[in-house]
Amino acid sequence: MSQFDSYGMSDTVIELRQKVRTFIDEKVIPVETIVEEGGDQGERVLKELQEQAKHEGIWALGLPKDIGGGGLKFMDYVYINEIVGRSEAAMFALGTHTAQDSTMLNMFGTNEQKDKWLYPMVRGEIYPSVGLTEPEVAGSDPTLIQSNAYLDGDEWVINAHKWFTTGANKAAFTTMFCVTEPDGERHRRASMIIVPTDTPGYEIVRVVPTMGHNSGNHCEISLTNVRVPKGNLLGERGHGFVIAQKRLGPGRIYHSMRWLGQAQRAFDLMCERSLNRFAHGSLLSEKQMIQKFIADSATEIQTARLLTFEAARKIDQGEDARVDIAMIKVYGAKVLHDVIDRAIQTHGALGVTSDTPLEKMYRDARYARIYDGPDEVHTASIARRILKRYKEGESWDPANF
Repeated sequence: MSQFDSYGMSDTVIELRQKVRTFIDEKVIPVETIVEEGGDQGERVLKELQEQAKHEGIWALGLPKDIGGGGLKFMDYVYINEIVGRSEAAMFALGTHTAQDSTMLNMFGTNEQKDKWLYPMVRGEIYPSVGLTEPEVAGSDPTLIQSNAYLDGDEWVINAHKWFTTGANKAAFTTMFCVTEPDGERHRRASMIIVPTDTPGYEIVRVVPTMGHNSGNHCEISLTNVRVPKGNLLGERGHGFVIAQKRLGPGRIYHSMRWLGQAQRAFDLMCERSLNRFAHGSLLSEKQMIQKFIADSATEIQTARLLTFEAARKIDQGEDARVDIAMIKVYGAKVLHDVIDRAIQTHGALGVTSDTPLEKMYRDARYARIYDGPDEVHTASIARRILKRYKEGESWDPANF
């Protein structure tokens, strides 16, 4: 019996996980550096992988069939996403990189918006991006955003300055989070508006260097009197926060599952290295310090996995999962960093070179404690929600909170 049976992983999903794992290990990982470097060769290799994934029936597995996806239920896709996380390139090769944007457009988009952006995006023909964070204000408090839009006849006029608009330099459109109701209640001031990236006044200021690299496609963008049709409004006016939360809730589960995949890959590399590296009279695997690295990493990965499964289960059942999501965001990011750090230490000097994927994984792991809300904000949220129960004369029951 599978250790995950209590979480509802069927034999079909177990087999699908193995199929995806084989595809990633045998076809994606050998060329992931080429894909990550981009350029004409990277795009060609990626397109070849995408066609193979479609042929093998593992394309966009977590999206509904009626928009071109594989139609997996949410929990089933959660299990698959752990495997996808082994390689960043796998997200693009398997069509999962659009999951949040596709879900958002599918839930709130008009038929015209779906025809123009959703379906081509799911097919892998165009890339999306979303403009949330601004350099002038704290990204952890979106009520502070300064980007704004107003209606002039049948057009929205947008002025905005965003950064970490990931993928904007390759995207066909950016879904802009901006103030449209300046006099509204603080969580009813913002709306989402779809802006094609080739619209006059839309400027890619730069790809922001991070950790000494430009490989993340984290773009700084500027919109000056950009005009788009009134029909480009996504959802209702003033509902930007509602749409963003519908996007971010499941998105944090997807992130956490991918982190597990990354941690597991680092763990695999650490174990393999310890069994093959001889130093100071014995294999690394025979040294107690390395054994502790392995034992601690295995324990932490499994703890993060079960916490994430529980948060996903609550979302799937329509329960309040806000505390659970905050917990996995904080703990999952820490586990990811710590496991990769131990794997690098086990590899010694080799671990900080690009001869292994560990140095890139380590850089990416540091971002995890910031994006989608910094650790400190989620930690405060956990404590605040738990203490609220005690103030009301109740207690915190992890099974029913």
